[in-house]
Amino acid sequence: MAGTPLLTPAIVLGSLRYAESSRIVRLATREYGVQSAIAKGALRPRSRFGAALQLLSEGHAHLLPSRSSDLHTLVAFDLVATHSGLARNLERFGAASALAEVATRFVPPVANLALYDQLRHDVELIELAPPDAIRVVALRAMWRLIIELGLGPTVSRCVRDAVSLPAGAVALSLREGGFLCAACAGLGATTRLGPQDRADLVALLGSHLELPLLTDRQAAAHRRLLVRWIWEHLGDTSMPALESWSAARS
Repeated sequence: MAGTPLLTPAIVLGSLRYAESSRIVRLATREYGVQSAIAKGALRPRSRFGAALQLLSEGHAHLLPSRSSDLHTLVAFDLVATHSGLARNLERFGAASALAEVATRFVPPVANLALYDQLRHDVELIELAPPDAIRVVALRAMWRLIIELGLGPTVSRCVRDAVSLPAGAVALSLREGGFLCAACAGLGATTRLGPQDRADLVALLGSHLELPLLTDRQAAAHRRLLVRWIWEHLGDTSMPALESWSAARS
């Protein structure tokens, strides 16, 4: 990124106060992955940034690359959408905040156009989803982010011996990364999924499949499973927004 000013589509994943009048922001950018930048003077009353740097605001970031560190300078942020609908509903905001937290922790600072476009699409879906669909839309969004990071579960065949899996109940190995056949299921810790739970998880993982209908209890169980998957494969258990979303009542 060194050398010349850059203009890139971006989404604000988070920010923190720096000194008296500035903010350090984490941005998901389309061409450069997740980047950190300082927005000098962002907290001043007449700042050129105004309210543009709210969580999950979308726009075009003008980044001046640093020659000596990975903290760049945000010269301007041309706002496209604030996604203000997220802030007006606690369930929407909690789900989107969890998605942003996972993205800011684990998306690398390299180009991944598909991941950026998927993240942007999912933020919009969470904002616009009917109230009774927020929980399943958010679950699919989180799983799609994990899949784009290359860490989605193997579901069509046994993750250990690659045999085809029959219909019905199945064991899921968090450590090994997918479903297990009956012969392998007894070898190590697993989570047992009944036929309906298995079908619902497969539906959540596939963007081309119809979203499942989940009760409050089922949705809560799927959130807990997803968080355990993140802990196992991304190695971070201190994620307050993710934990809050997982514990929330639908």
